[in-house]
Amino acid sequence: MRYKLLQEGDIQVCVIRHPRTFLSKILTSKFLRRWEPHHLTLADNSVASATPTGYMENSISYSAIEDVQLLSWENAPKYCLQLTIPGGTVLLQAANSYLRDQWFHSLQWKKKIYKYKKVLSNPSRWEVVLKEIRTLVDMALTSPLQDDSIHQAPLEIVSRLLSENNNLTTQDQESIIVAIAPLLENNHPPPDLCEFFCKHCRERPRSMVVIEVFTPVVQRILKHNMDFGKCPRLRLFTQEYILSLNELNAGMEVVKKFIHSMHGPTGQCPHPRVLPNLVAVCLAAIYSCYEEFINSRDNSPSLKEIRNGCQQQCDRKPNLPLRLLHTSPDLVSQEATLTESRLKPVIVTSNEIHVEVERNNTANQKMTASVGNDSEPNLIDCLMVSPTCSTMSIELSAQADRILGCYVEILKMLSDYDDWRPALASLLQPIPFPKEALAHEKFTKELKYVIQRFAEDPRQEVHSCLLSVRAGKDGWFQLYSPGGVACDDDGELFASMVHILMGSCYKTKKFLLSLAENKLGPCMLLALRGNQTMVEILCLMLEYNIIDNNDTQLQIISTLESTDVGKRMYEQLCERQRELKELQRKGGPTRLTLPSKSTDADLARLLSSGSFGNLENLSLAFTNVTSACAEHLIKLPSLKQLNLWSTQFGDAGLRLLSEHLTMLQVLNLCETPVTDAGLLALSSMKSLCSLNMNSTKLSADTYEDLKAKLPNLKEVDVRYTEAW
Repeated sequence: MRYKLLQEGDIQVCVIRHPRTFLSKILTSKFLRRWEPHHLTLADNSVASATPTGYMENSISYSAIEDVQLLSWENAPKYCLQLTIPGGTVLLQAANSYLRDQWFHSLQWKKKIYKYKKVLSNPSRWEVVLKEIRTLVDMALTSPLQDDSIHQAPLEIVSRLLSENNNLTTQDQESIIVAIAPLLENNHPPPDLCEFFCKHCRERPRSMVVIEVFTPVVQRILKHNMDFGKCPRLRLFTQEYILSLNELNAGMEVVKKFIHSMHGPTGQCPHPRVLPNLVAVCLAAIYSCYEEFINSRDNSPSLKEIRNGCQQQCDRKPNLPLRLLHTSPDLVSQEATLTESRLKPVIVTSNEIHVEVERNNTANQKMTASVGNDSEPNLIDCLMVSPTCSTMSIELSAQADRILGCYVEILKMLSDYDDWRPALASLLQPIPFPKEALAHEKFTKELKYVIQRFAEDPRQEVHSCLLSVRAGKDGWFQLYSPGGVACDDDGELFASMVHILMGSCYKTKKFLLSLAENKLGPCMLLALRGNQTMVEILCLMLEYNIIDNNDTQLQIISTLESTDVGKRMYEQLCERQRELKELQRKGGPTRLTLPSKSTDADLARLLSSGSFGNLENLSLAFTNVTSACAEHLIKLPSLKQLNLWSTQFGDAGLRLLSEHLTMLQVLNLCETPVTDAGLLALSSMKSLCSLNMNSTKLSADTYEDLKAKLPNLKEVDVRYTEAW
């Protein structure tokens, strides 16, 4: 049977004036007569004289209790304990046998703990100490009491013993670690013990104790720890343990097997805390690699300034808008001139870190001149991708370099697990790395694998994390795009990110506007080199009238016509524009209803058959159309009423409609698979006056948000939803 350990104050006794009885203040259990009329003792450290008020006054420690026994003589009263103290004996009677046994085991435990604290506080012979530790561990494991302190108290005693005795031999240390190993199977080590384990991992990484004893301890920490902030030494111990695995002969293979053991053999990790804890350990370890340099710098530049190669306040220049207006015939010669001209490197040193910054003088002069006379940048300024203009070469110490390599490799391993990738992308979306790491070529080059994995994942919750967390803050998309501080290629990763984001980005027009304002030069350069994704981007910019400047439009057209794939797509664009003009030409019906079971192809075929410039009311109810038909719906200029009842029209289509059909007044989404993610986009459709969301996955919060942002909304149907 298991018992709860009595805590301080669980038993309090008062003395009744009748000389033969006592009464428990809390538990109201009766006690037997006193053997010594001037003493009482109890499980809350209390021994006192009988007073007029009846309460015990003078306390006595558990160590003063000489013996605790269960009464077993014939005709003894039920449920009694006999406590032997200096000067007398006291009999206590509980209300039942369970309570009596709980008192008995609690008093025994407290008495023995005080004994071990005293014995192990002044060790003389370590073989005796080791024997006492083993006895203490056995007592904790076999105790019928159920309480966290039953296992934690012995660990704290051993932790204090190790912290106060630094002259132990390696064999003694390992013997003690092995002795307390059974207690660590279900308990986190206390902070001082974590410090001792860290030291052992650093000094003896190849010890068998690391593999046999520390492995289950670290596995438990990763599976069950909820917040490393409350116990940072647990994180430090985990970090040192992984580094010790990396020191073995197999190196990263051992680490990889450990990560796999934490994930499990199935496709879904059963422990939700493993990934956040592993990421926290990786981030702390990577930060420690640059910590000395971070602490030593006085005036740290921002990430944008590092990207521009500026270290001093006077060097900081405003960014140029990436707009293309003038053509430069000397593309190759100017690029060569800009690449070859360099300033003498600026060197910043600390004890173990050497930083070399190379800056481009000619580029800075061009930027200064451009800003000064308000002239527009020429084509070469916008198209040229020159990573060397903002390189920062950082040399870490050998130890820091090993740590960095180990933990970046772990991030790569984590990104290979499909079930971990969404959470990993979310954790890394705020870019939780110091800017020195982001300016370190080795770090960004190794981390590129992780970003590539995000860019290849078709799930929106993964690749959407490539974008910044909020407006005005750089995301991975900006860092790894041409001109970004982490870009080390000719735009292949940038093109991959653009391709995946365009496929699911619900703010397609907004995304294109952002590309036109900030990355038009790289997009044109990659399109000029035949990149199909960038050719599609330029065609969409023309189709959606993203570019207002006529000269820039002509440059884009020239770029498209310079390659076979671009020429073909531009011809298709021109054909679509002709069809669009025919579609939007005034005339045709004002109301249109598609037959049930019609598909996206049927709708496209119908809309391509004539003019629908007057179409105001379109019903697709009970058809098989999906979000794909939104590309055709947004071309209807006069559409005011749209019925999508019982179709497969989803969030992606709803987002596209909200961006283009801002004049829509009536929308029926009854029994469609739309969710909050798509419904929130409707907040931009200010003309909506009637909205049917019956039997959708609408939440109450989204409903309140829509009501607040749609001032003209008068008729709303939210039956059979959470908001009903």
